[in-house]
Amino acid sequence: MRKTLSILSIVAVLLFTTGFPYQVKIQYANAATVQVLVIAGGGGGGRNEGGGGGAGGYQYNASFTVAVQTYTATIGGGGAGGTGTSAGANGTDTTFGSITGTGGGGGSSRDCACNGSNGGSGGGGAGQTTTTYIGGSGSQGQGGGTGYFGSEGNYADGGGGGGGATGAGITAVYQKAGDGGLGTSNAISGASTTYSGGGGGATAWIVLGGLGAGGYGGGGQGTYINDAGPGDTVCVAGTANTGGGGGGAAGAAAGCAGGSGIVIVSYVTGTITATCGGTESTDGGNTVCKFTTSGDFTVTAIAGGGASAPPDDGFISFE
Repeated sequence: MRKTLSILSIVAVLLFTTGFPYQVKIQYANAATVQVLVIAGGGGGGRNEGGGGGAGGYQYNASFTVAVQTYTATIGGGGAGGTGTSAGANGTDTTFGSITGTGGGGGSSRDCACNGSNGGSGGGGAGQTTTTYIGGSGSQGQGGGTGYFGSEGNYADGGGGGGGATGAGITAVYQKAGDGGLGTSNAISGASTTYSGGGGGATAWIVLGGLGAGGYGGGGQGTYINDAGPGDTVCVAGTANTGGGGGGAAGAAAGCAGGSGIVIVSYVTGTITATCGGTESTDGGNTVCKFTTSGDFTVTAIAGGGASAPPDDGFISFE
């Protein structure tokens, strides 16, 4: 009778309840650790005094264990801006191995009669003259700001800012849309870079200072009223490969898209041998592999052992 037993770190307890032969599969213990940064796509901004898009989820692991195998980096895209009666779309997830960054929540639009969407960071709520729309919540960052209920008229209402990795989206107030929430910085690639800022909300107030600024970390700026009049502004998309949320739009203009995500892997040079399917560089004593589009990171050897996969099918037989 053939038995197959799994053992970890080449240590096993074998309970011999039937006769030989036994077949034991060994899971090799040789492994190394790397740093991994995973940023999801940011949410799109809403329209018609729309809320800003929430930032893509920020995930950092300073000691991620790798073995001799292939890890796929899947880069999430930014969510589309709101059009017609639709809110801004959520960004899509970014993954690397067991790590997942959750896409940012879309900002709400007045015409969808909806709140900001939940996501990695929450989208902002739209401004309205009869109803208050709240911001969405963040599972890996902060929530979006609430839109302003502009009962005073005179272009009073505005959208809330999208949430960022470390700062919540700012709630809109009279004649001032909410700013996007702040992102967070990381120096995994060498220079410190800020990621996952929320998008700014839009306002009906026809003054430049009324729009919502994008959160530091790639968040896009919102607009003030966009009726094709002189001096009107257009919203700004989240910056590519930062996970920034898109800015909200005022009036009939479409909201702006969120920024795409990124994966960065860094390891002490010489601790592993790996093939980088992205862009490879060095930072002092580290090798850095950056993915702005999807690709594979393949570990082919680990210093001190584990230079190849187990022989044949990985089984050792005892007759």
